[in-house]
Amino acid sequence: MSEVDVERLLRSALVPVEPSGALSDRLEERLAELTATAAEELADWELSSMRDPRNWARPVAAVMIGGAAAGALVVVRARQQHRKRESTGLRALEKSVRGVTADVQKRLSR
Repeated sequence: MSEVDVERLLRSALVPVEPSGALSDRLEERLAELTATAAEELADWELSSMRDPRNWARPVAAVMIGGAAAGALVVVRARQQHRKRESTGLRALEKSVRGVTADVQKRLSR
């Protein structure tokens, strides 16, 4: 096998694969569910229980999980908007941050 053949084989084997639309939709749905669940957990939490450090685990976990899910959701939505060519770069990121923020605020105000 020559060097050119190996290089050609490597190029064909290492071509990036775009995930299916259904996978992207399921990922976005699950991230939105995680964000909503964390927001609901924080909305139900009472400040009076902060005096006892044993009660801190659930709110801290809700903040960490909700923040990570919201951040990932922002990235997924920005990538979708970029792919649709609605906006590029920072504009897509800004639109998705606004959308996720509005969703979380709507869930917290319930």
